[in-house]
Amino acid sequence: MLDNKGFDLWADGYDKSVQLCEEDNEYPFAGYKDVLNTIYNIVHRKEKAKVLDIGFGTGVLTKKLYDDGYEIYGIDFSRKMLEIAKDKMPSAKLLQYDFSKGLPKELENIQFDYIISTYAMHHLEDKDKIKFINKLKKQLSNDGEIIIGDIAFETRALLEQCKIKTGEWDDEEIYIVFDELKKNFPKEDISFTTISHCAGIIQLKNYPNLYL
Repeated sequence: MLDNKGFDLWADGYDKSVQLCEEDNEYPFAGYKDVLNTIYNIVHRKEKAKVLDIGFGTGVLTKKLYDDGYEIYGIDFSRKMLEIAKDKMPSAKLLQYDFSKGLPKELENIQFDYIISTYAMHHLEDKDKIKFINKLKKQLSNDGEIIIGDIAFETRALLEQCKIKTGEWDDEEIYIVFDELKKNFPKEDISFTTISHCAGIIQLKNYPNLYL
C-alpha cells in the first residue's frame, strides 16, 4: 500500500498511468472512465448538490461537478494531489487528511447530498470500511447517498477469478466483495453495479424515516 509520500511521487503521472491501464482494459483500472461517468450521472440527478469526495486525487471527477456549479468538499492525504486539485478547483473546500482516521473536524457538522469516493476505499481493512461508511451515513442529508466506485467484485469467486487471470496482483489492497459487505447494512439501503471485470459501484442510500 502506498503511503502519502508514495502518492506525492505518483501524482504528476497518475492520470496518465490510469489512462494507459484503462485503455488496455487491464486490472486495476479497467472500467475507470465508466466508473467516473456513472457516478457523475448519478450526482447529476440533483441540481446544485453539496458533494464530499473522499480521496479526490487530482480531481478528475470533482472538477467536472465543480464546473457544473456543485458545491465541492474533499479530503486527500497527498499534499501533491491536493495542490493539483486546488489549481483546478480554487473555490472548493479541499483538505489534506488521512481518511483512515475518519473525517476532519472541519467537516463534522456538515450534511452532504452525496458522499463519493473513487479508487480509495480499498486502502481500508474491511472492518474499517464498514465503520467508516456508518460514520459517513450520519452526515448524509435526507435522501442523501454514498457512492463508492472502486476495484470491487460482486462475489469472492469473481475476485479470485480476476486474480488468477491477472499477471500482477496487489495483495496489500483490500478490495470490496459486495456479497460480504452488504451483510452489514439493511438490504434496502445498498446496491451494486458491475462496471468491468475488476470494477464496480456501491450505492448506499439514506432513508431516514424507513425504520421509524
